[in-house]
Amino acid sequence: EQNYRSTGTILSAANAVIQNNSQRLGKELWTSGDDGDLITLFAAFNEQDEARFVTDRIDELLRQDYRRADIGILYRSNAQSRVLEEALIRTGLPYRIYGGQRFYDRLEIKNALAYLRLIALRDDDTAVERVINTPTRGIGNRTVEILREYARDHQQSLWKSALAMIENGALTARAGNALRGFLSLVEDLAEQTRDMELDSAVDYVVEHSGLIEFHQKEKGEKGQARVENLQELVSAARSFVPEDPDADPLREFLDRAALDAGEQQADEHEDSIQLMTLHSAKGLEFPIVFMVGVEENLFPHKMSMDDPERLEEERRLAYVGITRAEQQLFLSYAESRRLHGQENFNSLSRFIREIPNELINEVRLNNTVTRPSSFASSHIAAQAAADCGIALGQRVLHSIFGAGTVLSFEGQGPSARVQVNFEDEGSKWLVLQYANLQLL
Repeated sequence: EQNYRSTGTILSAANAVIQNNSQRLGKELWTSGDDGDLITLFAAFNEQDEARFVTDRIDELLRQDYRRADIGILYRSNAQSRVLEEALIRTGLPYRIYGGQRFYDRLEIKNALAYLRLIALRDDDTAVERVINTPTRGIGNRTVEILREYARDHQQSLWKSALAMIENGALTARAGNALRGFLSLVEDLAEQTRDMELDSAVDYVVEHSGLIEFHQKEKGEKGQARVENLQELVSAARSFVPEDPDADPLREFLDRAALDAGEQQADEHEDSIQLMTLHSAKGLEFPIVFMVGVEENLFPHKMSMDDPERLEEERRLAYVGITRAEQQLFLSYAESRRLHGQENFNSLSRFIREIPNELINEVRLNNTVTRPSSFASSHIAAQAAADCGIALGQRVLHSIFGAGTVLSFEGQGPSARVQVNFEDEGSKWLVLQYANLQLL
């Protein structure tokens, strides 16, 4: 039970969380070392703000003579790495994805980008080869080899060669029909997305290319992670701002993705920041740990919320994440998060609310302004609201003010208040026990 690595504060937090598991044996970690620093909790405005906080704090830590390899960034969902990777690339901080690949190097993302490249340029041979039979559509290796030979002999692209071979009847009926289906799919994707905004076009392509359905058939968390990554590509498109307003947004987006993919991971032995999922973090320790995205529906994952056994497994993951930190632990959540292609408004994770208030130092808005006492009141108000079934982003109805969206919580006990943005009345603070809000 004795832990020689983590500070007393970190171990106390971990013990407080895991004791909420009913199946937990009576083991409690302890240390003879110092209590150490309080755990930092950062409330970000959105996922970009969260990534900025992480890179800013890392910059401060590196100036305190920590090495980059001393720092681990942990997240629940594989798709969360994208925004963090982009922030690290922008700030020139070398990093590695431990036990995985960078976002734009992931198989499902490369497949989706190949379809998007074909929409922009049919003669992209690399893209054709990548998705001609993904998802599987009956185009075998022999057909592809014949297509390559025809393209070489006629010195033209695979796309033009496919059209010519179909027209000339150079393939068997079965192979010709399968190839015609692929060409028609790409043409249809291009036609349907012609006048769409970039994010809508990307969303349409990942769905109607069949990639979502294809990866949903994979068993376990791998298939789920691939689907979430494809949905995250939609988020990437939604937040993308073209540098040239007159240029084709899709082509600029593809160029940026190629550039980010081209930024090679740090070498295995290079001093670099380590990014990983909480599942990958087991058995590892770092002097400094950032656990990002500690929000309901993300961590614990929404698919585990109604299953007591899976919820306990999520709490064990939280315990693992907390105890990866030896000296300092930073927790962060976003009040608004664009993830998996959707805007989410989630409350602070129940696992973090299980940590005693005196172990937490909350940081909000400006990284230099701390409010040690606000965590207690804000999270108690959030808990009171949660007991009523209300969460951040929840749509509610008031008998006088009409329909609105929950933005924030404040206070504790009978005076706990909830902030609601009403469609017709604007933003109002209401005392929770008198508001009589109906859930929509």
